[in-house]
Amino acid sequence: MNLLDFEKPIAELESKLADMKQLSDDSDDSVKKAIEALERKITDLKKETFDNLTGWQRVQLSRHPDRPYTLDYIYEITSDFIELHGDRNVADDKAMVGGLGTIDGQTFMLIGQQKGRNTKQRQMRNFGMANPEGYRKALRLMKIAEKFNKPIITFIDTPGAFPGLEAEERGQGEAIARNLKEMMMLKVPVICLIIGEGASGGALGIAIGDRVLMLENTWYSVISPESCSSILWRSWDYKEQAAEVLKLTAKDMLKHKLIDGIVKEPLGGAHTDLKAMAAEVKRVILENFQQLSKLSTQERINQRIDKFCSMGVVKE
Repeated sequence: MNLLDFEKPIAELESKLADMKQLSDDSDDSVKKAIEALERKITDLKKETFDNLTGWQRVQLSRHPDRPYTLDYIYEITSDFIELHGDRNVADDKAMVGGLGTIDGQTFMLIGQQKGRNTKQRQMRNFGMANPEGYRKALRLMKIAEKFNKPIITFIDTPGAFPGLEAEERGQGEAIARNLKEMMMLKVPVICLIIGEGASGGALGIAIGDRVLMLENTWYSVISPESCSSILWRSWDYKEQAAEVLKLTAKDMLKHKLIDGIVKEPLGGAHTDLKAMAAEVKRVILENFQQLSKLSTQERINQRIDKFCSMGVVKE
């Protein structure tokens, strides 16, 4: 089991509870009461811990190795997902996945960054950092969705677009910029979900939508806490302080009207109960889709443009 520092006290109590249950006698009322009391204590400790996480702790939770990734959600909420490949120009970027899938009878185009579970997968997926061909593949799939009038769902989970020399030579900045422009004008409903890390332009490249939602224990910022710390203090030692100053949590983003809502996670984080988390994601997607489908195409586009153009505007 992969445990973060703030999860260890909870894990110790859960281990003690498991031992008590294993050794308990069903006929012993005193043992039953002790088990019930310990269960209540664990629940209370979880609530207290996860309701008061710092910005840095939420960043750690968003990177939890057991946390669900894009394909985990897609396979859980769709009944017949068909993955589509390639940008029809350079290559098939494995860090960006996408395809058609059905949710409760409605076909969606689902696109997102994908990380790997082990060393081999992480190398293949490039740690979720897409090259230009990844963003061009995403745009190609969005245009297919638009052509056949299928709503789009994007899952954002990346430490950033790949910053390698080859990526820059192939037009990383241009690919992301084109996505921003084209997504703003898409004629179909677009719902964006930040399910893990939402770093910089790498996240924004598939995050222009009618609804932009964040899972409870995720982050969304122009820069990671470590990179911010290294620029401002010439050291990664101040990453906790940077995480607080950046205001990158879901609550901070909603407060500043940079997202449209927060998706509640199971107590302990999304990695503790994939099925419950996926069910909530599915509910939120369908709820928002129903709201957006009531608007005309031009109304959606106008609202989308107005939402993003109003960000960062200050009136004195």
